[in-house]
Amino acid sequence: MKSLNHIPQTKIQRASKLLKVGAQVGTNYVKYLGNRVVSTEETARKKLNQDNASDIYDGLSELKGSVLKMAQMMSMDDGILPKEYVEKFSLAQFSVPPLSGPLARKTFKSAIKSYPEDVFTRFQRESSYAASVGQVHEAWINEKKYAVKIQYPGVAESIVSDLRLVKPIALRILKLKKEDIEDYFKEVQNKLLEETNYILEQQSLIEARQLSKPLKNIIIPKVNKEISSRTLLTMEWMDGLHLSEYADQELNQEKRNQIAQSLWDFFQYHIHVHQKVHADPHPGNFKVTENNQLVVLDFGCMKEIPFDFYQSFFKLADIENTENETTFLSLLKELELINDSDTEADIKTIKSTFHNVLSIINKPYQFEKFDFSDPEYFKQLLIIGNELKNNKALQELQGKRGSPHFVYVNRTLIGLLGLMNSLQAGEIEVQNYKKYIPADLKTTET
Repeated sequence: MKSLNHIPQTKIQRASKLLKVGAQVGTNYVKYLGNRVVSTEETARKKLNQDNASDIYDGLSELKGSVLKMAQMMSMDDGILPKEYVEKFSLAQFSVPPLSGPLARKTFKSAIKSYPEDVFTRFQRESSYAASVGQVHEAWINEKKYAVKIQYPGVAESIVSDLRLVKPIALRILKLKKEDIEDYFKEVQNKLLEETNYILEQQSLIEARQLSKPLKNIIIPKVNKEISSRTLLTMEWMDGLHLSEYADQELNQEKRNQIAQSLWDFFQYHIHVHQKVHADPHPGNFKVTENNQLVVLDFGCMKEIPFDFYQSFFKLADIENTENETTFLSLLKELELINDSDTEADIKTIKSTFHNVLSIINKPYQFEKFDFSDPEYFKQLLIIGNELKNNKALQELQGKRGSPHFVYVNRTLIGLLGLMNSLQAGEIEVQNYKKYIPADLKTTET
């Protein structure tokens, strides 16, 4: 993979790059019109999506930062983008063009005022993994091996201006009005700003290690505070296969189930016990050791769930609440899915839509054990996602829909279901996490 010697950092440089990408998309559309004459609409549309996805991804890979992060976020939900975009954008999880060795060395120096060779016995000049915000290098102090995450230059400073540039594109793709998504964009912007502050990530990682102690089969790396800063994070190296690589192995079902149970318990425990969760559940953030233990990485994107939102949100997982018309309506209002200005027709549309959605998404929570290898369940999820995307009645509703907290809570839960599907997990104990709750915390968990 070709490495980068330069990243556009000024507003003009980054805007020019996006304009260039936009021009290429326009060219692709002209080609698409020609292809429709000589082939079927389906073939021409697929070719258009492939060309656009490739050109957009290549452009965003050079920019890195928030625009590439948003592409990665959208790739985690098959219901938002066409398949061709999802396949291409998913590369942003841990396989993007890295900084060149010299630029990485220079960036390291700006982060902690020393060159890598002054700090480590040995430092791998080429990165092992490169993602949207930073890249990871292997390094050693004597025999101790470390993972050194270096943030790309200019990423934090460009977040606000980048989001202003991509907002019009997002509005067109999602068919929304500016005023309807302002709170959600602010939520994303705040989380991206947090994600570029590696001091916050260091604190979150240390806290997660402490809070996860009751859990079995979970490993979280230790931080080296002395070789860390706002834009550089050093932690112990963790050997193992990334979750996507592990899932592709020929494994017995017992091993798959063990990792899937550990993954499920990790998320359910932190959501329900601490109302604070790792909100970036893609395969690049997890490894599996040779002893079949789950390693959790990258605590840059953490979501604290306000308790009132948590209570209302998870009450919807109880079928008694969704079947009780009065309770269901009240919960939808608490979660800002129904507004005071809605007509009776609007309310009927929203209630019907979310009742159908919840009947599918909540299925695992209705059983003591759930088989995540069941293709029918994930087929239903895909169908309901497509129905939501194409629901004209929903698109015609006025005003914003849902608390901004939905952005990262939904992303976490949908991402978790995607990981469970990729693992082809068999029967998992849904409430297994409860046995790890310390006695003094049991009264706070609902």
